[in-house]
Amino acid sequence: MSQRTIGSPQTAVSAVAEMSELIELLEVVWERGRDTAGAAPVSSAQARVLFLVEANDQLNLRELGRLLESAPPSVTRLCDRLQAVGFLERHPGADDRREVLLRLTPTGRAYLERLRARRQKALAEAMAAMPEASRAALATGLADFCAAVAKPLRLPPPNSLTTRTA
Repeated sequence: MSQRTIGSPQTAVSAVAEMSELIELLEVVWERGRDTAGAAPVSSAQARVLFLVEANDQLNLRELGRLLESAPPSVTRLCDRLQAVGFLERHPGADDRREVLLRLTPTGRAYLERLRARRQKALAEAMAAMPEASRAALATGLADFCAAVAKPLRLPPPNSLTTRTA
C-alpha cells in the first residue's frame, strides 16, 4: 500500500482498494493463529455473531439475522455451534416467549478477550514497523472509518471498542 493525498474521487477509489487489501491481509493474520486463543476456534462468521451479541448486550435471532443479512436457518446453525461450545446462551423473551434472546456466556466473553488480545498483538507488531506520523494518521482515519461502519450495525462508538472490559 502506498501513501496518497486523500481528497479527490480518484483518491477515494484508491483508498477503497487499499482498504480491501488491508482487510484481506488482516483475515490472513487472524486465521494464522486462530487456534492460539484457547478453547475451540470459531469461524469468522461465528466470531461476527459473538461481536454483534456482545456489542448489543443481547439480541434476538431475527435482529441478528438482519444484521448478518442471513437467512434464519443459517443464523440458527451459527448459534447452535456457539451454544454447543459454551460461548452463547439462549433465553425466551420477556414479552413473547416465542422470541429467542441471545447472550454471551462468561466463557464467550473470555474467548473474545483472548481473541482481541491476540489480534492486538499482531497489529502492534505490524504498526511498530511504521513511522510515527503514519501511525498517527492511521489512528485518526480508522477512528472515523469505524464510526461510519459501526453506526448502521448498532455497535458502540470506536473508542469503546478499544477500551472494553469484561
